Amino acid sequence: MGAATARLLSRQGVKVALFDLNKDAAEKIAAEIQGIAVYCDVTRQDSVAAAVTEAQSRHGAARICINCAGIVHGRRMVNQQGPMPLDEFRKVIEINLVGSYNVMSQAAAAMMPLSPIGDSEERGVIINTASVAAFEGQIGQTAYSASKGGIVSLTLPAARELAQFGIRVNTISPGLVDTPMFAKISPEARASLAAMVPFPKRLAKPEEYAMLAMQIIENPMLNGEVIRLDGALRMQPK
Repeated sequence: MGAATARLLSRQGVKVALFDLNKDAAEKIAAEIQGIAVYCDVTRQDSVAAAVTEAQSRHGAARICINCAGIVHGRRMVNQQGPMPLDEFRKVIEINLVGSYNVMSQAAAAMMPLSPIGDSEERGVIINTASVAAFEGQIGQTAYSASKGGIVSLTLPAARELAQFGIRVNTISPGLVDTPMFAKISPEARASLAAMVPFPKRLAKPEEYAMLAMQIIENPMLNGEVIRLDGALRMQPK
């Protein structure tokens, strides 16, 4: 989803900086779109601060921040081996929730001094990525759902805090998206997942996430919103 969004933004003339722990992977996309790749560990404040500084020095001040970094996780809170190791739960929260907050806060701090632009006097926009698991978490998703639920919950207070600076905050909550994660499952399993979606009866495309991100950027009245991108999907317990 992040790669698709980077490509779309680049086609619209945006200078794109890709932050990633895997810099080699980011550099492949950056080379394709004439962007830049910056090493960044979203769980470390100093790493994010350094990445923001580097991106600013090469591209100028950023007015758009899109958080797509995250990991998936599936494990019951208690199974035959006992309780889920706390470090496992903590890692999911640290990357998905704390990491998103870390990048968001650093980006907002960099946007605040900018001159407002447009009729709405806007300085910037931040888009975070949650999941439908924030609302209908399945069995085995306690850690993942908690991390994405946190992103949903911080959307409105963050938008309220940053409103005085002309910075908008919104969240996209995707359903089943055809990312590399789904390339590992069988065609039968893919078909079964697609059948769960009321309409369109398929997995969402990463490009559709990118389209929604662009629509949020372009519409100044979209603020403090959590928008589902799921084809009316409502996940079952398992």
